[in-house]
Order: sequence, then structure tokens, then C-alpha cells
Amino acid sequence: MTIDFSGKVVIITGGAGGLGKAFTLEFARLGAQVVCNDLDPAAGAAVVAEAEGLPGAIHFVGGSMALPETCDAIVARAAELGGADVLCNNVGIQPPTSYVPAHELDDGLWDAILTVNLKSYFWMVKRCIPAMQAKGRGVIINTASVQGLQSQKGAAAYAASKGGIIAMTRQLALEYAEDNIRVVAIAPGTFDTPLLRDVAAGIPDKGYMERLRQAYPMKRFGQPEEMARVVAFLASDGASFMTGECVTVDGGIMAQGGWAQ
Repeated sequence: MTIDFSGKVVIITGGAGGLGKAFTLEFARLGAQVVCNDLDPAAGAAVVAEAEGLPGAIHFVGGSMALPETCDAIVARAAELGGADVLCNNVGIQPPTSYVPAHELDDGLWDAILTVNLKSYFWMVKRCIPAMQAKGRGVIINTASVQGLQSQKGAAAYAASKGGIIAMTRQLALEYAEDNIRVVAIAPGTFDTPLLRDVAAGIPDKGYMERLRQAYPMKRFGQPEEMARVVAFLASDGASFMTGECVTVDGGIMAQGGWAQ
């Protein structure tokens, strides 16, 4: 099956680094006009430069997804290009300092994680749905995590945000099915991204990451490009009868389950 997003407008939040960067470049390779948001303007400039010569193009909009005005700016840029056909709610934060028992977690850090990881998804949906309804179709892909399905100690806010994304995905899928708007979540396992390296650097146990790697049935972490190919398929007409699902891409870790480690 050939996937072609020529003439389509795709929004990706958190799109200049990690998994988001891979999504941004994949959609540009497939011909899309990609509106890419990121907090880091240098990373945004770098991904725009990397996409030069690709069939599509990247339009960078900087700003924090903790601010509703950033959402306004992203959607306004997409409207200039014809309005969003695909929304990839991908932004997420996972500060190493948040990995503490729940009763020790600072309220402000809880609020920051839930605002970026979950509330910004709601904000973006509110702003993108009208254009999708006007077009008579659309796709929303929400980045959750295996930690929204099966968690671990010390990740109260992050796990709550990812579980909330999965629940919201189901609700939105039912809400907008009759508008021909599909809503799907993805649950990545551990991928080799800068966020992973930041988390590793903040954990005192320096052997943890290697133990985690060995816990995966495939004995490796995923590469961002592997996730990007799945996302492009889910956004394509090849997945036209899929909505309300959470697609796990995790090298088999959820199939194995924690008891087997």
C-alpha cells in the first residue's frame, strides 16, 4: 500500500525532538504540509532544515503547550494552509524529579505534567474539530504510553496523564464517529529518544536502563522511525475502519507482562 499525504495538513505537537521529530519527518516524506510545534526553537529550525528537499514541508510554530495561546497559534498556521486533516497530539514531559512516591510529588509538578500531557490534547482537539467537521473527515492520533496501561512505582503523574489520554481517545472516537473523524491512541514502549536519556541521567541507579532493555522480549528499545511508520499508517486511509483503539508498539513488553521479568 502506498501512503501519500500530498495536499494534507498535519499538526504535530512536540514535533521537533524524539518521537515527534520522527513523525514530522515521516509526514514530510509522504508529502504533507506539517505544522510542527516545539518548545525549543533551535530544534525547530533544525528539523525544518533537515526536511529540505522532501516532498512535503515543515512550518514551525514555537511555544509551550502549557499555554492555550500556543494552541491558538498552531491552529491559525494550519488554517492558513487549509486546515488540519490530521492532528498528532504528541507532546509530553516526564521530568526525572517527578519519579518519587506519590505522597512526595509536588503539586506544581503534578499540574505541569497533567497540563502538558493531557490538557493540551483537549485544547488542540477543541480547536481542530471544527475544521475537520467542515471538511467531512479527519484523524486525531494521541500519544499515550504503555505506562497508561501498566505502570510502575514512582510515576504517578505521568501514568495518570497517559491513562487519561487512552480514556479520552475512546470518548472522542464515539463523540465524532458520525463526523467521519477517527481518533486513535498509540502506546509506545521504551524508545531511544533524548527524553529517555534525560530520564536515565536523573535516575541514581545507573544499571536500571540496561535491566529495562533486557526485560524487553526483543532485547532492545524501539527506534523513533519505527513508531513514525505506524503513525503514518494509522493516519492513512489504510486504517479507515479503526477508531477508539489504543495501538501498542512496544517490542512485546505488554505481551510478556511484569510478572515474567
